[in-house]
Amino acid sequence: MSLKLSRILHAGYVFECEGRQIAFDPIFENPFSRNCHAFPDVRFDLDQIRQARFAAVFISHFHDDHCSMESLDLLDRSTPIYLYCQFEAMFDMIRALGFRQVHALQVDVEVTLGPFTVTAREAIDADVDAMFQVRAGGMNVLNVVDAWIAPVAMRELAAQAPWDMVLWPFQTMREVEVLSPSRARPEPVTLPEEWIDQLRKLDPRYIVPSSCQFVQETWSWYNHAFFPISYRQFQADIEAALPGARVARLNPGVAVVLDATGLSTAAPLSWVLPVGEQDVDYDYRPDLPAPTSAQIATRFPALDAAQAARVQAFCQHGLLEKYRAMELEEGGYFDQPRLWRLSLYDHEGACVQWHYRVVGDSIALAQEGSAPLAWTTEISQHKLYAALELGESLTSLYLRINDMVFAPPEEAALEDAELVDDPLIRCLFNDAFGAYQAAQLRRLGVRWQDCTDQETGG
Repeated sequence: MSLKLSRILHAGYVFECEGRQIAFDPIFENPFSRNCHAFPDVRFDLDQIRQARFAAVFISHFHDDHCSMESLDLLDRSTPIYLYCQFEAMFDMIRALGFRQVHALQVDVEVTLGPFTVTAREAIDADVDAMFQVRAGGMNVLNVVDAWIAPVAMRELAAQAPWDMVLWPFQTMREVEVLSPSRARPEPVTLPEEWIDQLRKLDPRYIVPSSCQFVQETWSWYNHAFFPISYRQFQADIEAALPGARVARLNPGVAVVLDATGLSTAAPLSWVLPVGEQDVDYDYRPDLPAPTSAQIATRFPALDAAQAARVQAFCQHGLLEKYRAMELEEGGYFDQPRLWRLSLYDHEGACVQWHYRVVGDSIALAQEGSAPLAWTTEISQHKLYAALELGESLTSLYLRINDMVFAPPEEAALEDAELVDDPLIRCLFNDAFGAYQAAQLRRLGVRWQDCTDQETGG
């Protein structure tokens, strides 16, 4: 008895047993999420993917690097789709593509398909994502995906130790720290203690470092700023802490067979095509100087007249309407009146600035100098348009927040402020469910009752 596992990309896998295949979080795009380039590099044979027949597809959550309409669009419409998601709109989007069997996953409820039994397990952020337990071919595999394991689930999973294999999200990602590089505190590059503790309790035979590293444009300083932990360090530290476990790296396309005797190589996925060197590792350089927002903006093309007008209208009207419509919790930095400056840079690095008076969920245009400057946000016009119209995520917007020294009273107040309370981030992403997938459907020409505005109040 055995189970074959093949890596697609990021947290995507194909499991095969007794001639049947199921896929998890399949992404067949490079770059994915618009600006995340696979590292190591791969390309996909889309014609072969269209011919593939999966017994089912399981999706752990709605984030665009796990649930992509353009990837699902390649699959046969008779494929059953099992999705863990609290929002009915995402199920409607998938049905709009033509899939006839779209099912909601429930925590701890088994789904049996031939030799496979798949069970969604509870993550700490149960409103967003889930993990997968997969039993097939006599093997017991835990696919942690992007999750932190909920305490009750941890006790239940530990009771099943030793596991045959755990697919572990081995990255710690500094997606918040890069928003304000001059304020980011250096941290030791170590594996979180929780990882070691949980893996010891699971006691797996094999651990696969999952959720891939990725890079962005070749010029991007993010390519040395996001991922502190390398494959090398993960393997060395884990195998030192768990001497009975073996770390097995699976690059995209690579396949292995897991059985009671061990792990062996298998025929790779024919439709995942490696490009160049594959055993690459991330080059983390915490001391690398960050370019200015003006310098970054010159890397992007100019907006056309209609696109520029869209950005102008958002800054003048849409942003204010969206911010006022949000229900914000009390006790944050903006409970007190603050002067916020939003700086937009064009393709030549020229800057246009907007000033707003913000207090609570109230916002109004303001004059420069009408109060001490208390918060700053910088972004290129190109990326702001991409966030508004294309659903581009925070990871690749090159947003810069409070990357300067303020007057002493404002500096003191910022000590307890959270960068993600930034007014632009709130307007773009607070409750902005499914914006990326909705933009994908528009590009695919799929008729769908877009309920994003109803979901977000936008």
